[in-house]
Amino acid sequence: MKWKKFTIKTITDAEDIIISTLYDIGLEGAQIEDKIPLTPLEKEQMFVDILPDAPEDDGIAYLSFFVEERDGDPVDTGEVVANINRELDELRDFMDVGEGTVMVSETEDIDWINNWKQFFHQFYIDDLLVIPSWEEVRPEDRDRKILHIDPGTAFGTGMHETTQLCIRQLKKHITPDTVLLDVGTGSGILAIISLMYGIRHAVGTDLDPCAAEAVRENMEANHIPPERFEMMIGNIITDKAVQDSVGYEKYDIVVANILADVLVPLTPVIINQLRPGGVYITSGIIDNKEQTVRDAVEAAGLEVIEVTCQGEWVSVTARKK
Repeated sequence: MKWKKFTIKTITDAEDIIISTLYDIGLEGAQIEDKIPLTPLEKEQMFVDILPDAPEDDGIAYLSFFVEERDGDPVDTGEVVANINRELDELRDFMDVGEGTVMVSETEDIDWINNWKQFFHQFYIDDLLVIPSWEEVRPEDRDRKILHIDPGTAFGTGMHETTQLCIRQLKKHITPDTVLLDVGTGSGILAIISLMYGIRHAVGTDLDPCAAEAVRENMEANHIPPERFEMMIGNIITDKAVQDSVGYEKYDIVVANILADVLVPLTPVIINQLRPGGVYITSGIIDNKEQTVRDAVEAAGLEVIEVTCQGEWVSVTARKK
């Protein structure tokens, strides 16, 4: 099979947000090339003692996305490039994306969906061990709470700061009676962890049809009964049918690990799903967008009760009065 490869020249500081933004237009599974030195944890996960000297970090990054030509149907490269440029132009309004040029090339028969597995290894989030299906639990970890997670083609392994911020906030607020709504559930990681920590029921929504299969597989891997986690595909912001299916004023917690530009239109909608006194946990917010989200939350009549940070990412937690 043939694939079109779209490569964006950008800067390392913009990697995460560009990848998250382009996910919304159907580009996923990014290949990242940069010269950022490996952390001690990354070196440990590569199972080598001595690494060759790497070139000095110049701040430049190349992000590559692959689009398959299906049934001999050529990829409309002009349309894809136009969509990428549109998203990059919007990002330029509030952050530096570097050169932001797009290069197009062609490659054949690559397993780009599975190649990333060589870089994803088990890790800890406080008391929780996160482990993919292709690794074994070490004897010393068998008494821990363990999340078995394979993101598949849906985003969400728990390694990203935004996900960890949400997990820590969820653990503060969930109870055995909690009914949770996870907007943009992806791999289902936030809802599944909440169920592991004892909530009563979870509902997840996502735009990406691939999320449904990823959620199903991750529920099975963690022995979550199907009746405890409902999954819906659709846009809860604009689709009244999805809003009706999700239900109104019934959720103790709504969690949304999405970009700030999506949280702004989501918040005045999602307040209708929260019960009075319910908690709204948001993340995916780059630090210079914190005030934008706070303003949207307060404009919707919610009370901000905590703001937490990890790296350059922010989580805003609020309560419905």
